[in-house]
Amino acid sequence: MSFSGWAEYKLQDIIRFNPSENISRGEIARKVAMEKLEPFNKTINGYEYAEYRGGTKFRNGDTLFARITPCLENGKTAQVTILDEDEVGFGSTEYIILREIPDKSFNGFIFYLSISPRLRDIAIKSMIGTSGRQRVQQDVLKNTVLPLPELDEQKAIAATLSCLDDKIELNNRINKNLEEIAQAIFKSWFIDFEPFQDGEFVESELGMIPKGWKVGTISDLGEVIGGSTPSKARPDYYTDNGIPWITPKDLSISKDKFISKGQIDITELGFENSGVKKMPRGTVLFSSRAPIGYIAISKNVVTTNQGFKSVVPHSNIGTAYVYFLLKNSIELIENMASGSTFKEISGTGMKRVPGLIPDEHTLLRFQNICDPYFKKQMLLEDQNLHLAKARDTLLPKLMSGEIRVPLEEV
Repeated sequence: MSFSGWAEYKLQDIIRFNPSENISRGEIARKVAMEKLEPFNKTINGYEYAEYRGGTKFRNGDTLFARITPCLENGKTAQVTILDEDEVGFGSTEYIILREIPDKSFNGFIFYLSISPRLRDIAIKSMIGTSGRQRVQQDVLKNTVLPLPELDEQKAIAATLSCLDDKIELNNRINKNLEEIAQAIFKSWFIDFEPFQDGEFVESELGMIPKGWKVGTISDLGEVIGGSTPSKARPDYYTDNGIPWITPKDLSISKDKFISKGQIDITELGFENSGVKKMPRGTVLFSSRAPIGYIAISKNVVTTNQGFKSVVPHSNIGTAYVYFLLKNSIELIENMASGSTFKEISGTGMKRVPGLIPDEHTLLRFQNICDPYFKKQMLLEDQNLHLAKARDTLLPKLMSGEIRVPLEEV
């Protein structure tokens, strides 16, 4: 690795660690919880106003760097962008707050340094403590010596990587808006019955519904299929490139609406020697335990483990209606679940989940409305995968100096 022209610095000489701020105990401020940070995501996805009782304090531009297992290993890091100019927020003491030192460092560069293998490897190796509760040693980080670029090149590196992240964030906002539009149409049609108010209504188990519609169960809308796990004692049952096999953990890692494969595939041999079943494109995957309610739509033929009760929609029902019906029935399904260690909805229970069954003409209209939204969402999710791959490939090369950014082009 070449660091030609880069001087070496102790990190504490160019980065402020946990800077002090004026915020009084009992003052109401924005609080960011650890679970609100997505893995290696530049954006914080949520906060709440709460009374300050202690913890780390931060301003816009600061990097929140998780220091406790498993949050560090899961990449929970973010740059603060949600605060007003003079506002101070706070969060867990399990963050290390990183901030620029004027004329020496740049907040955007510090964020990318914090998610780069260079710094994360050092942080992970510094961890001490009891199993499962190990923490990064801040003093180790502060005294770590690294060759780093000067301020202008830091800004150029951050600008290059930010272009990719900004496009990912824009795509996510577009997809969120499309989801909200489709959800609003579903609610208007199938919960509030707004377009059908001039027609005749009849009594049902769910109250008054448009005439010609009926109340049934999930099994009337599609085939409910459970999953299975091929023997873990057989390495030849698993592969990196085989039959897609998805677990709830895969949906916890990826927040995408559509999915093509999980972290690992199964082989034909594994498929033949287990209870795994193949499900077609357009299947609505629904996690049935630990936790209940992760939802995704398959982009191709997939299989799952036993943590799913998936629904293959009948051709006259359509994926869009089943997807939104399940999405709006999570609380009901949770209430139908049972179990002492963790709650689970059984296959039999899933088949019995009640559901409104509109007439086929209305279902076809809804599917036709949703199809362009779904196609656009899938396209943007695919684009984000390519953008993230490009960013993750560039990141270590830019941070090591293997690739240099021409300053005059930024």
